[in-house]
Amino acid sequence: MRTFRHPCLWGAILWLGLASSASADPALHQEAREAQRSQAELQSHIDAADDEARAMLEELRELERIERRLSRENAELAPRNERLAETLDRREVALDTLEETREALPVLQERLIERLEQWVEHDMPFLREERQARVASLRSSTDELSSDERWERVVEAWRTELEYGREIDAWRGYLGEGDSRREVDYLRLGRVGFYYLTPDGRAGRVWQADAGSWAPLDEAQRREVRNGLRIARDRRAPELLTLPISQPLERTGEGGA
Repeated sequence: MRTFRHPCLWGAILWLGLASSASADPALHQEAREAQRSQAELQSHIDAADDEARAMLEELRELERIERRLSRENAELAPRNERLAETLDRREVALDTLEETREALPVLQERLIERLEQWVEHDMPFLREERQARVASLRSSTDELSSDERWERVVEAWRTELEYGREIDAWRGYLGEGDSRREVDYLRLGRVGFYYLTPDGRAGRVWQADAGSWAPLDEAQRREVRNGLRIARDRRAPELLTLPISQPLERTGEGGA
């Protein structure tokens, strides 16, 4: 059988033995007191060591908890980090080509302005002066606007031109020049049909894009133009109009008016 011997127990036994002898000898009494003091100091060191060991054990457990939490967070962040890495790669590629893109932008911008200018020039002659002035302003504003502002102007001009193809519009304007200049009522059905009537309604014409000139309308067609003018001016409910078209179907991509 294994016997446990605690240091304090042996110290107590030693103290009792020395104490019984110390009553007979002062020297032994002094030795007993020294042994007791040494035993107390040893016990103090043992207690301190136990406290330090418990503190280190608790710190170790806390570190293990932190390590497990960091592992979980790392696993959760891994997919996001991969996406960020891919985004950075794409941005690096974009930055590598940025200089080339900047050099190409002015050329592209000029081409867009040229195409817009040609479109207005060869399109039906509605609001021509207004549309030509819009294109001219894109060229004259080169030094006044930043690159971004000029791009916004170019895009807005194109958007306006595209919207013309989706609108029905009516307005009073002038036809001809000099002594032949006269006031008429214009009707535009997108880019499919462009017409005018004199204010008295006795004369009217349709623009023919192929011929680049106006062709006369008969009475029934002029009546349809009058109906179209009322519709455009919100004076009549929308209805089907039977009118000759201005643009060939293969150019308009639409089925007529």
